[in-house]
Amino acid sequence: MRVETKLPKVGTTIFTVMSQLAAQHGAVNLGQGFPDFPVPARLVEALTRAMQAGHNQYSMMTGIPALRQAIASKTARCYDWMPDVDAEITVTSGATEAIFNAIHAVVRAGEEVIVLDPCYDCYEPAIELAGATAVHVALNPQTFAPDWDAVRAAITPRTRMLMINSPHNPSGAMFSAADMQALIALLDGTDIILLSDEVYEHIVFDGARHESALLYPQLRQRAFVISSFGKTYHCTGWKLGYAIAPPALSAEFRKVHQYNVFCSFNPAQHAFAEMIEAEPEHYETLGAFYQDKRDRFRAQLATTRLKLLPVPGGYFQLVDYSAVSDLPDLEFARWLTQAHGVTGIPLSPFYANPPAGQRLLRLCFAKNEATVNAAVERLSKL
Repeated sequence: MRVETKLPKVGTTIFTVMSQLAAQHGAVNLGQGFPDFPVPARLVEALTRAMQAGHNQYSMMTGIPALRQAIASKTARCYDWMPDVDAEITVTSGATEAIFNAIHAVVRAGEEVIVLDPCYDCYEPAIELAGATAVHVALNPQTFAPDWDAVRAAITPRTRMLMINSPHNPSGAMFSAADMQALIALLDGTDIILLSDEVYEHIVFDGARHESALLYPQLRQRAFVISSFGKTYHCTGWKLGYAIAPPALSAEFRKVHQYNVFCSFNPAQHAFAEMIEAEPEHYETLGAFYQDKRDRFRAQLATTRLKLLPVPGGYFQLVDYSAVSDLPDLEFARWLTQAHGVTGIPLSPFYANPPAGQRLLRLCFAKNEATVNAAVERLSKL
């Protein structure tokens, strides 16, 4: 039987490829973005209690009321705005599902979605499965700041959605308040929907403020804002997140959600509802927790031949390896894994058209000290 693929450009993700290569060569894996330290004890205990209490069947499609209320209260605490618990919050099976739902809820065949490169690899496949076209606009290759004039030039009558991501994966760059004002001006008078991927919202450094779309009424009235419990609570394998959107957008979002997964992991919803209410200090101090890891990692890497780029937010460090090798990034990542036992993620898979001559690798510092120390010891021999 002949099967014609709907995603001809898609193969195995770079994260899977590099993690498999790391396992084959016994490399220290700083590639895939997951913590290798424990989940908060209260969260594990709450999950166990929820399962023992019998919360093991389907939940409400939109998420259990206690969790949606906790999300609303947390949103008000962080962004000085209270979303409607019933009409504007939907719990999802991770941020990836939420992104897929949002695109398929409003984007139709023949329309266009603007994405800012480098961008996370789940964006374009979801756009293509909707029969739409991803229009790639490059961020500044040195600072990863947006060029709003270039974004404006990319808008056509077919533009249905603009996707943004701050703190940014893979660079850690963050939108400023000026960027948000430029975005407001750009979208004013259009019907373009905003998708704001904010999964690293609490991992911000040096006293900076995360400029959430929820802070700006002109943006949140046209936006899907996506968050991730996995990133905030060190449990990426639990695959739980949520989307906040105005009632009309949430209604369309839920039409896709209910026929995609219907509902998400029920006992974890009870655990997160308890955790958010009982320990708000966890997300409030998360930036400081990761800033310590960032600073120690950067101090160690400074002794190597790798050049460090700034890290305003998120838990990835970009390094310029041009003093070590002139290999293209994918070849360098393979060589580094095989020859020196450290695995990172090349940047070119995050682009439609990678910048010529770019020699950057993404390293994850959401790791325990032993993992980081082992990696730096090997990198010091480059």
